Amino acid sequence: MSRIAYVNGRFVAKTDAVVHIEDRGYQFADAGYEVWALFGGKLSDPEGHFARLERSLGELRIPMPMSRKALTVVLKETVRRNRVSEGLVYLQVSRGVAPRDHAFPAADTPPAIVITVSRVDREASEARARKGVAVVTTPENRWGRCDIKTVGLLPNAMAKQKAREVGAVEAWFVDDLGLVTEGASSNAWIVDRDGALRTRDTNANILRGVTRLSLLDVARQAGLKVEERPFTPQEALDAQEAFITGAGTLVLPVVLMDGKPIGSGKPGPVAARLRALYIEHAKATAV
Repeated sequence: MSRIAYVNGRFVAKTDAVVHIEDRGYQFADAGYEVWALFGGKLSDPEGHFARLERSLGELRIPMPMSRKALTVVLKETVRRNRVSEGLVYLQVSRGVAPRDHAFPAADTPPAIVITVSRVDREASEARARKGVAVVTTPENRWGRCDIKTVGLLPNAMAKQKAREVGAVEAWFVDDLGLVTEGASSNAWIVDRDGALRTRDTNANILRGVTRLSLLDVARQAGLKVEERPFTPQEALDAQEAFITGAGTLVLPVVLMDGKPIGSGKPGPVAARLRALYIEHAKATAV
């Protein structure tokens, strides 16, 4: 069966899905996006993702293409038509189609919207989590508004390629102060030598990860000591455990950084516990 995409009000076969060459998302990366994990065909962390989408578009001064209620219906219908139970939903909203000019087009230019759905092999994901993954560090070189989830991801793509070329799955950006900010497509965490769970605070130039936010609540409810403060690459190497979070990775243990082992060099009990607790939370709150 052909995969189905939603493009500007129409459901079409993905092979036939196109956007205009003067779409501002293509011309200027003038667009925001959002990604939901699917569990049992339902959207995980719905409130967090909708709230972040609305905030990102608000910061970009792009109007929501439709109400949250209507958008939920369209997202679910796209999932239904693709017959995907476990996977990811990608939504992109651009400022729309207009003659190429750096300044914004007329205020009545309708935003353009694209939705696609992809499958995730949960068994393979669990196997990867049991094994753990590697990350590399790379200098922070992104713009100063990483709190907005935009499609301007060239530095992230180049960082991911750097990681892939050495067999790693993620790159951690390190700022001018020598502190880890976040991953190219995930938030970075450690369990430090004192057993505290640490991740960068959102006053820094990082994306306000929805999985990150939910996991903070999950960890506190589990009685873990949580600190939103930065750490250095050396502190990560000296940590008991490390992991990354995101809609695609969920909670994924990191066992190597720049070719050096973190902790025992194997996934630790805290990350394994948090992964299980987060998946339980995601399934319980999915809509």
